[in-house]
Amino acid sequence: MKFTLSLASVFAVTSAFPLVARQSATTRTELEAGSTSACPKAILIYARGSTQDGNMGAQPGPILADALESYYGAANVWIQGVGGPYTAGLLDNLAPKGTTDAAIAEGARLFKLANTKCPRTPVVAGGYSQGAALIAGAIPTLSTTVINQIKGVVLFGYTRNKQNNGGIPSYPQSNLKVFCADGDLVCDGTLIVLPAHSTYEDEAADEAPVFLESKIGA
Repeated sequence: MKFTLSLASVFAVTSAFPLVARQSATTRTELEAGSTSACPKAILIYARGSTQDGNMGAQPGPILADALESYYGAANVWIQGVGGPYTAGLLDNLAPKGTTDAAIAEGARLFKLANTKCPRTPVVAGGYSQGAALIAGAIPTLSTTVINQIKGVVLFGYTRNKQNNGGIPSYPQSNLKVFCADGDLVCDGTLIVLPAHSTYEDEAADEAPVFLESKIGA
């Protein structure tokens, strides 16, 4: 397994991420704040990339959230970023699972919370870069009941793509869509970050939400 981390390139790329006009807030907590008496049409749990702000980051997470809210109506979708113990620290990419155990546990906690609060509501998930590794690490730790509630997952710049053979352990491949841009070497089993790693805005606005919508339903 090859892990090559170019810190200079990571900092250069992450600091150059554009703030796109379509983005919404970088921190979203509707799942944690929401009431069991007012469950939405769908719940999105999303994990941002390394060094990104808030619990959603600047892109591509807020773009994905905006698209789902546009389709279903903002009041009908709870958006929840993974924060707290998930600090999105750069060196955490070097952990054996691509992020820390504490971060994975926090992702799992949110999936369980969605099941506790709204067991009949479709849950979808997304992750970018280190956040993709977090989602892929959290799902296999869940019970069958909780996994079955997760109707679809989209991963952008998946840092565990090669190690996990393009999938998520214990999760149906048909419910997963992985976006790996040409030239994004993190998808090839390295942690070399090149400009291609920051090019998922279009997919987050179109193909990814369309896929999740097909899993959630009308």
